[in-house]
Amino acid sequence: MSEAVLVTVVGHVATISLNRAQVHNAFDDALIADLTAALLGVEHNPAVRVVVLTGIGASFSAGADLNWMRGMAQASEADNRTDSLRLATLMRTLNFLSKPTIARVNGSAYGGGVGLVACCDVAIGVDGAKFSLSEVKLGLVPAVISPYVIAAIGVRQARRLFVSGEVFDAAIAARIGLLHETVAADQLDEAVDRCVHFLGKGGPLAQDEAKRLALRIGGMTRESAERIDEENAALIARLRVSAEGQHGLGAFLDKRAPDWVR
Repeated sequence: MSEAVLVTVVGHVATISLNRAQVHNAFDDALIADLTAALLGVEHNPAVRVVVLTGIGASFSAGADLNWMRGMAQASEADNRTDSLRLATLMRTLNFLSKPTIARVNGSAYGGGVGLVACCDVAIGVDGAKFSLSEVKLGLVPAVISPYVIAAIGVRQARRLFVSGEVFDAAIAARIGLLHETVAADQLDEAVDRCVHFLGKGGPLAQDEAKRLALRIGGMTRESAERIDEENAALIARLRVSAEGQHGLGAFLDKRAPDWVR
């Protein structure tokens, strides 16, 4: 395991920190692999009752790493599909973790970072954080994270944010359901600790079943998520190698506007 993710366990709480502050905790192959492994590790640690996911530095997660995106832009459709399935496995692992999860959103979250927030049971963010699902600006869609984001904010809000790619603030994130609570930066730890306190009062088996119950009644099971992940991985792979996706990715990497901008 690299140092892209740090895990600390204090008492019954495991804190998993994205540790690529120099690139705003952007996703690459190492971070995806390390975060998946970290989640599986705390899942099987009987001492851990609550999991807190956060970022180190100014941002929670900026989404896809530029070098990772450059590699995917040059990869085949089959390789893109395999890559997308790795990210899908990460999101699914977090979403269905048997233990309560808290997103400690210490800063802005974009793309896949929004997906991580949506996959957690509780999301508490600083009031200065910004959010965006900006994939359409690259000729792509937020395919892999879409089931979790839609479950968090609803179809109506997702339709707007998926097609506009606009940046929105923490107040809007709370209003639409992506965040449960927003606080000043100097109050974030206190708010997370308060949530951990209440989560520590529940029976661990009951909490596992309660999460499964909410997801199942909401129409999401691990089996259904796996099927959707296969479809969405194929979708994003197809779009990445399409003419529009190639042009959009190339324009983004070259720091120029794509031809469709008006």
